Amino acid sequence: MAPRTIPVDFVVKAVRLATSGGLDLSYPLAVAGIGPEKLDDPHSRLTAEQVTLFTQATWQITGDELFGLASTPMRRGSFRVICQTLIHSPDLSAALYRMAETTRVLSGMPPMLITRGDQTTRLSIPPADNSHLPEAARETAANLLTDFRMVLVHRFAAWLIGGRVKLHSVELPYAMDDPATGKLYDRMFGTRVTFGAPAAVLEFDNSAMRAPIVQTEETLAEYLRESPNLLFTARDYDSTASSQVRRALELGLHGDAPGTDDIANMLSVSTAHLRRLLRQEGTSVNQLREEVLRDAAVSGLSRGDSVDDISNKLGFSEPSAFRRAFKRWTGQTPGAYR
Repeated sequence: MAPRTIPVDFVVKAVRLATSGGLDLSYPLAVAGIGPEKLDDPHSRLTAEQVTLFTQATWQITGDELFGLASTPMRRGSFRVICQTLIHSPDLSAALYRMAETTRVLSGMPPMLITRGDQTTRLSIPPADNSHLPEAARETAANLLTDFRMVLVHRFAAWLIGGRVKLHSVELPYAMDDPATGKLYDRMFGTRVTFGAPAAVLEFDNSAMRAPIVQTEETLAEYLRESPNLLFTARDYDSTASSQVRRALELGLHGDAPGTDDIANMLSVSTAHLRRLLRQEGTSVNQLREEVLRDAAVSGLSRGDSVDDISNKLGFSEPSAFRRAFKRWTGQTPGAYR
């Protein structure tokens, strides 16, 4: 399957915040192969490997697993200790309670609040103190750290139980003016995200909370060796229509590309019903096909593949057609992007 790519905005925000606090992230950017032309282009996409290398190098120079975004640093190795305290929990509910308590002790941040209901469990993530940052940077820093913590908890929970963690709702305590970015958040969490809420909340289905932990100390060690790569690449075992269509399209990269009717047959639904499901999720087969091709192209260029090889692998009639498509996807030619 083609690795998914990540919008450059995550790294751009981190660099701007670091600069406002007097921290130079030139080394992490160089290690990850992220040049100024990519930072300056809002359409740029990065591979998970690039973002992982950037994150690891930032951890190295700051000694802080929260990137310096909170007033109390989270020392290197803290996440490893947290994981080791909960890996033998009987189920996801117990693991999350233990994560909340251990995180509070190791990081000094306010603990996650867990409220169990009849059908769902709400996990609230209070904001961390960031009064050490310049006042103009605090809001952006708070939002970035909230996003990181929310994704971390959701993806790690899915990994722990080896299956999809269904979310009934996701609430974020800041506004979102860009509809396209809002849809990206919907896809990231597998449910519609509410912005401008009083607090950051993940609402889990209780069936997931009762799910047993299937990971072991051995698989945890492998997970941590690659951290945070799996955080950026994990699919959360998503069963939404758009994710299933995307998987079908990714498989088609290695053979005949399936059409809409073919994908509907694979999913045992009518073509009209598939289109309705995708419209409800704010996407379409054509849009997903473009995303799959874009991500495969970005990954290929990052590996050093030639334009001719990528064009041929992705089924373009000629390299010039691929170049036009790539310019449409990213705002850059393949040569400039490389």
